Amino acid sequence: MEMNYMPFVLLAAAIFLLILFFYYVPFLLWISAKVSGVNISLLQLFLMRIRNVPPSVIARAMIEAHKAGLKTLTRDELEAHYLAGGHVERVVHALVSASKANIDLTFQMATAIDLAGRDVFQAVQMSVNPKVIDTPPVTAVSKNGIQLIAKARVTVRANIRQLVGGAGEETILARVGEGIVSSIGSAENHETVLENPDSISKLVLRKGLDAGTAFEILSIDIADIDIGKNIGAVLQMDQAQADKNIAQAKAEERRAMAVAMEQEMKAKAQEARAKVIEAEAEIPKAMAEAFRTGNLGIMDYYRMKNIEADTDMRESIAKPPSNTQSKPLSK
Repeated sequence: MEMNYMPFVLLAAAIFLLILFFYYVPFLLWISAKVSGVNISLLQLFLMRIRNVPPSVIARAMIEAHKAGLKTLTRDELEAHYLAGGHVERVVHALVSASKANIDLTFQMATAIDLAGRDVFQAVQMSVNPKVIDTPPVTAVSKNGIQLIAKARVTVRANIRQLVGGAGEETILARVGEGIVSSIGSAENHETVLENPDSISKLVLRKGLDAGTAFEILSIDIADIDIGKNIGAVLQMDQAQADKNIAQAKAEERRAMAVAMEQEMKAKAQEARAKVIEAEAEIPKAMAEAFRTGNLGIMDYYRMKNIEADTDMRESIAKPPSNTQSKPLSK
C-alpha cells in the first residue's frame, strides 16, 4: 500500500508561507503599535523589511517616544538615522531622559552627537549626575625649590551643546595638571601651599579650563598633597659638581699644556746640545787642518790649553760652597 505524501508537503508549504508572511508582515508588532497609540500601517512595516530596517527597533522607539510625550518624532526620521549608522534606541532613551530632566535636547542635536561617536544617553545622564574624575599625581616645584606632589578630583558634567567637536576627558586632565603646576610654581614657598590647598583650586577654576571641551567643570578639589624632593638643593649640588668638573677639566688642560711645553723645551735643549756636540766634533778637525796649513803652531796650542785650564779653575773658585754641616773639632 503506497503512502500519499502530498498532504504533508502541502502542510509544510503552508507553514513556510505563514512564517514568511509574518516575517515580512509583522502583524503582532502592528497590533502592539496600534494598542499603544502609534499610527503605523502594515504596509510601512513591510516596506521596512524591504529596506533592511528592523521594524521592531523603529516601532519600539516610536512607542517609547509616544508614551513619554515626544509626539514630534516621525518614522522617516528614525529610519533615516538607522540607515545612517546611528543607534535609534539610544537616541530615543536620551531624548526621553532629557525631556524628564528639563534639558534642551532636540532630535537633530541628539542624532548629531550619536553619529559623532559619543554616547548621547550617557551624556544626558552625566548632565543630571555629574562625574568625578581623579587626576594622576601632578608634580610641581615651588619657588623655594621644594617639590610637591598633588592629586585633585575634578567634578564635571556634560555640556550637551559642545559634545560635537568638543575635547574629551584627557584635555580636562591635562589642563587641570597644567593649572596645578602653574599655581604651585607661583607660590613663594611650599608651606603656603600646604596651609591653603584651596588656593590651587581657586586659581585653576579662574582660568576657564573647560573652554572648548565637551564638559563643564563644577569644582576642583585637592585630595592630597605630598612633599617630594628638595629640587633646589639637588640643582645646586648638580651645578656645583658641574663647576667642579669644569675646573678640573681646565686644570688638566693647563697641566697638559705645561707638560707639552716642557717636552718641547727639552726637545729644543737636546737639539741644541746635539748641535754643540756636533760643533765640538768639528774642532779637532779644524785644529788638524790648521796644523797642516801652518795657521796654528805648537806654542799656540799650549797657550790655548793653559787659558782653558785657568778658566776652569776660576769657575770652580767662583762656585758657592755646598751646604754641608761642619764637623765639630775633636779635642
